[in-house]
Amino acid sequence: MDTVTGTGTTDRAAPPPDPETDGLAAALRGDLVTPADPGYDLARQIWNGSVDRRPAAIAYCAGVADVIAAVRHAAATGVPFAVRSGGHSFPGQSLCDGGLVADLSRLKGIRIDPEARTARVQAGVLLGELDHETQQFGQAVPAGIVTHTGLAGLTLGGGIGWLMRRHGLTIDQLLSVDLVTAEGGYVRASENENPDLFWGVRGGGGNFGIVTEFEFRLNPVGPAVLAGPIIWDAADSARLLRFYREWIADVPDGLTTAVVHRKALPLPEIPSEWHGRPIAVVICCWTGDLDEGERVLRPLRRFGPPVADLCRAKPFTEHQAMLDPSYPRRRWYYFKSFDTAELTDEIIEITDDRVRGIRSPLTSFPIFHLGGAISRTGEDDTAFSGRSAGHTFNINGSCAGPEGFEEEREWVRDFWSALTRHHTGVYVNFLMDEGDSRIEQAYGAAKYRRLRALKRRWDPGNLFRLNQNIPPAED
Repeated sequence: MDTVTGTGTTDRAAPPPDPETDGLAAALRGDLVTPADPGYDLARQIWNGSVDRRPAAIAYCAGVADVIAAVRHAAATGVPFAVRSGGHSFPGQSLCDGGLVADLSRLKGIRIDPEARTARVQAGVLLGELDHETQQFGQAVPAGIVTHTGLAGLTLGGGIGWLMRRHGLTIDQLLSVDLVTAEGGYVRASENENPDLFWGVRGGGGNFGIVTEFEFRLNPVGPAVLAGPIIWDAADSARLLRFYREWIADVPDGLTTAVVHRKALPLPEIPSEWHGRPIAVVICCWTGDLDEGERVLRPLRRFGPPVADLCRAKPFTEHQAMLDPSYPRRRWYYFKSFDTAELTDEIIEITDDRVRGIRSPLTSFPIFHLGGAISRTGEDDTAFSGRSAGHTFNINGSCAGPEGFEEEREWVRDFWSALTRHHTGVYVNFLMDEGDSRIEQAYGAAKYRRLRALKRRWDPGNLFRLNQNIPPAED
């Protein structure tokens, strides 16, 4: 059973000093923050405010040498060891109690080759920072829906986002990685060099080492896309979902959409009489010819009178940042997710019923439409699983703090449980702390065995275990 990851409070005693801390500090070019430092409480904050953990030290790595020093220190001392890039891990696995955190947020290098259409990107880069550089050349790496997400964690789990149906997942753009191993070594992995490791990091998360730099293939995108939300009364949810199911069956791969249910935010673009009322939203992102996109979207625009139609031509970077206000740092978040083959009548009926139980004005959950380019990569080509799935549900309960959080958490669990028989898998980046069996479900039995064998080769002592952990295969 999954658990709440923290209390959100700050009243626990700090762990005792690590006797080896001074030695680690001397080995770093970057900073080492401990509970004795005045900035410690700020330094240990991560995106999910419900997670409250107190590491013995946080190493702000200034380069690869610092990452190697942190790894060797953790291996030598046996302390718990977490790795943090953007700190967006749903269950807060980028933080630990009483151990060492290797913080990669200062590794911000981005090198674009617009002619070769490649980008070399260090592990501390956030999605919005990468978009800022690549869009200068009308190019992009398909990656995510919130700009303050860390690129590293998103990529290593797969990487779904607004460009996925046209161009594929983030891992499908990956050409190579540079990685620090559990022994403190430094290797490169690509299709031609350490190919088994390259297979594993494309979906297997941070189980095999710390990726310090990624090399991506770039895709032509924008600068303008036809994108944004079209909003209806949630009372029309069932009818909208049935229409949506038929409409997306024939849409081109250039269109990625997600259906979102929530209470309307008090935004100037939404009529004031709808603020705080339940709404059903279809968010679109069309990346091809804008006139063709208008023809594709015409049936959706004609589905009943909307509360607001905010889908228009805009810069791709503007669309990428659209959901940032819905998922800010330090809110309390709780998620349950699953993949499903299609939006059956029963799924639609249950969804329509359960959205009426949303209490928090901050709760929202997307249903992503998959397929397209995702499904054109072979299922066994990467560790990522679920390429044949039709949709991903990411049911999220969110509150400003602890008040009401338990009720939202139970709403999420009940909703997820009501749809259990429709689950076909789960996207590993959307897992909370749900146990070994759920991690195995994320990969399937055959891939999970292969990943465990790979783990035994690259991290036999399971140093990199504070993640959606794949334990080493037994001898």
